[in-house]
Amino acid sequence: MEVVIVQDATAGGELIADTIAALLHRKRDALLGVATGSTPLPIYRALSALVGSGAVDASGARIAQLDEYVGLPQGHPESYRSVVLREVLAPLGLSEESFLGPDGSAEDILAACEAYDRALAEAGGVDLQLLGIGTDGHIGFNEPCSSLASRTRIKTLTRQTREDNARFFDSIDDVPHHVITQGIGTILEARHLILLATGEGKAEAVAQTVEGPVAALVPASALQLHPHATVVVDEAAASKLKLAEYFRDTYAAKPDWQGL
Repeated sequence: MEVVIVQDATAGGELIADTIAALLHRKRDALLGVATGSTPLPIYRALSALVGSGAVDASGARIAQLDEYVGLPQGHPESYRSVVLREVLAPLGLSEESFLGPDGSAEDILAACEAYDRALAEAGGVDLQLLGIGTDGHIGFNEPCSSLASRTRIKTLTRQTREDNARFFDSIDDVPHHVITQGIGTILEARHLILLATGEGKAEAVAQTVEGPVAALVPASALQLHPHATVVVDEAAASKLKLAEYFRDTYAAKPDWQGL
């Protein structure tokens, strides 16, 4: 696992966007796994700016969804499909034909989970998966004590996660109780994982993810098992890392050719 400490969210977004651009230069039809929420927005803004300037051609990119609420009607503005279409595909000039995602409104949710897991494999697998992290250490919607081998499935959200997401709805009562999420085992199949965390509120979760034991209690700690996982954090989110200076030194000495 590589840990990169940046000054702020903007710097983190630009660094990750440059990494995505380099991937698209190598593989025009790369499958990018995207996360939702406020944390990854600087990535999407920076990537959109690169596309707008002509520095990168994203027209062949494919976009894969990490998770989806269960029970929201098609087209609901806070469904993650709507969010991804609005915040990722539209700014990059991509159509819905470039999009893969689970159906949270399906009558048979279990079948929808299996179908999405299968669709990711049939698409050749995710080349680069973006991740955020919850204050309780969850990735995707794999809440604490999720199986580290789990596949795409339905999960019940904790009250903490529903409270964290209530800012996107009129009230917590409008936040669904269930979601479809890529499982930890599914996430770990991506070729490159990049987790972005910003703000002091994520500092404890980051420390447990990076420096704690691999444990189902902190789902994000499973990134320690991945051969190419990168954790990008701002100064506030890095504030509880015991090895922060080591991480700074190793990144400063990293050869340019190695990339993120």
